[in-house]
Amino acid sequence: MADPAALPMSRLRASDLAHEALAALIARPARSVLTGLGTVLGVGTLVTILGLTTTAQAQVSARFDALAATTVTVEDHHTATPVLTPEAADRVSSLVNGVEAVGYYWPVSGVADVRVVASQPVSSRIQVTAASPGLFAVVDAAVSSGTLFDRFHDAHALPVAVVGEIAAQRLGLPDLALAPSVLVDDRPYTVVGVISATTRMPDLLSSVIIPAGAAEERFGPPSGSGGNVATMLIATRPGAARQVAAEAPWVLTPQDLGQVEVVPPPDPRTLRESVDADLSNLLLALAAICLFIGAVGIANTTLVAVMERTPEIGLRRSLGARSRHVFAQIIAESSLLGVLGGVVGATVGILAILAVSLVQGWTPVLEPGLVVIAPAIGLAVGALAGLQPSWQASRIQPTEALRR
Repeated sequence: MADPAALPMSRLRASDLAHEALAALIARPARSVLTGLGTVLGVGTLVTILGLTTTAQAQVSARFDALAATTVTVEDHHTATPVLTPEAADRVSSLVNGVEAVGYYWPVSGVADVRVVASQPVSSRIQVTAASPGLFAVVDAAVSSGTLFDRFHDAHALPVAVVGEIAAQRLGLPDLALAPSVLVDDRPYTVVGVISATTRMPDLLSSVIIPAGAAEERFGPPSGSGGNVATMLIATRPGAARQVAAEAPWVLTPQDLGQVEVVPPPDPRTLRESVDADLSNLLLALAAICLFIGAVGIANTTLVAVMERTPEIGLRRSLGARSRHVFAQIIAESSLLGVLGGVVGATVGILAILAVSLVQGWTPVLEPGLVVIAPAIGLAVGALAGLQPSWQASRIQPTEALRR
């Protein structure tokens, strides 16, 4: 009788391991599909989120640069007479190169109530804003009904008003065909138009806007201090904002530059990078949660499969398979599921990015490296998920397994 110690130790070649893992998955196609679905969803969500984040950031960055980098703000801190006047706005528009539109405004202080009719309850939520006609061009106001007041209304201090859409809803403003008026401290201002959108200053949608001339006549000019400061907005051509910010004070108050405070546009690169980093971190956390859920799904299904295959594992052990061979086989199966899930998930993610970009009219942006490493991510998820089931399978004793 041969000495058992002289028998060669069993071996498991890599090719045999791959063949066994693939055969095990094919033998149970429905379970394999459902098990791999967790990785598909996790990796697909990761690719989709990162791809859409990059794509959305490109769109946001473009719009941010187009607006923030082309807006110069000038605050009037005069000591005697107001600096921001229609004549000053004309000088800036005509004398400073790179200016596209100029307008100024200030919040009207001392307003006790705003309402549409005398019997209506007082509305303290409505801001009254004095503005020059040029402000509507700067903010690119969209008129949903009626028209905007012009320089004639401003020069003659006519009691007219333009109402933001949100303010109109709060006031219950009737149709403009009825020529409604807004009562500001019981003085009527005929509503000539309603604005529904702006590219700058969205606060105007919650305001009742009256001509600067009418506001000065009724409430007095802005004081230049506290919360009653007039602000000029200058829309510039791309790349001209810094030059306009440097030249505007010399055009407005060459004798005393300290009467105005110029706020140039912020550096778009720094602010954009900060916003992008915060958004990316948030969405990466969500993607990590999705991958964790997929890993838990693989681990649970693999563990159940190990329990059901206990007799098979016991037979393999009795025929010479070693504990590490069983461990390698189970973890190879879960890793293969992870790789397949990563490939399918990356494909689904790319299709989702293309679909969303097509619907939104965006240009899809996707990092090529993410698509390449998606199968590796799936492999890592599958391998980690299979550690516990593989270790448990490797501890199964042949005699106990064959009794079941």
